[in-house]
Amino acid sequence: MKSITIAPSILCADFRRLQQEVEQLTAAGADWLHFDTMDGHFVDNISFGPLVLQALRQDTELSLDAHLMVSNPAEHISRFAEAGADAIIIHRETVTGPAALLNRIRGLGLQAGLAFNPATSLEGLEVVIEHADLILVMTVEVGAAGQEFMPTTLPRIEQVRAMIDRQGLDTLIAVDGGIDETTAPHVVAAGADVLVCGSYLFGHPEGCEAAIAALRNAV
Repeated sequence: MKSITIAPSILCADFRRLQQEVEQLTAAGADWLHFDTMDGHFVDNISFGPLVLQALRQDTELSLDAHLMVSNPAEHISRFAEAGADAIIIHRETVTGPAALLNRIRGLGLQAGLAFNPATSLEGLEVVIEHADLILVMTVEVGAAGQEFMPTTLPRIEQVRAMIDRQGLDTLIAVDGGIDETTAPHVVAAGADVLVCGSYLFGHPEGCEAAIAALRNAV
């Protein structure tokens, strides 16, 4: 059975009790925490920045990945690194030369990720994929939680998996958006390694432990 990483999206947590939420996620078997930063420019919503991540860093030993849904990620990388991020994910739509920025992230001792919105072409990825530790394939439109999974993204996951396998890389594929016990088997079969999960996990009627168990059982 393939080993799958479960990465709860903190954007869907109860901010009134964030520390307790993180403790429950840890006890429930979450592998790392996904931290969505939105600036109101690249996407409409505004979320949170490095100060919140820094506070979380003091409460958990789980890995923290900072998903920078911002118009100019280069301006924010150093601050998130200093705040305690273990990985930083930038969007292909916001950078013209992703390899240089991915290498900069790696140079700070962090894992580097490159994200693609559903409508963004994967053309050119094969050339830069060796500079990335993770490729995030968005399976909904970026910027808002609770959207339905887009089945049209499955061939994109397969395409990225084929690139990784052809080059013999250990780059991970993450998926984000509409992931639940029904969609998880399909994205894993397509080649995903990491399931970023928000609404399903935090809204599960039996709690996050049951949700994480259901995801693992489904794949």
